[in-house]
Amino acid sequence: MATKLYVGNLSYDTTEDQVRTLFAQAGEISEIAFIMDRDTGRPKGFGFVTMATEEGSKEAIKRFNGFTMDNRALTVNEAKPREERSTGGGFGGANRNSSGPRGGSGGNGGRGRF
Repeated sequence: MATKLYVGNLSYDTTEDQVRTLFAQAGEISEIAFIMDRDTGRPKGFGFVTMATEEGSKEAIKRFNGFTMDNRALTVNEAKPREERSTGGGFGGANRNSSGPRGGSGGNGGRGRF
């Protein structure tokens, strides 16, 4: 079964081909994805490598977690599922215009219009 690995602490100069060559030493690769900054188009310094087998994934973690590539120690571990992002703010995402326990009367302390 294919297993997706997180590969972190990549140099911005590291190429997909370099990562492919390295990880191929541990087994067959199904997919490689570098994460890019959507505004600048530059790499963010991490990506994902999907190994074709669980054995290949375990071997890649064993061999390459802490491995130095382009003068940087790689972080390699099994990727965790992405958590759902809330669309609201840090206070439960409540609509700021809703009336609540503070009256919601336009900022005049609930005293109506003057």
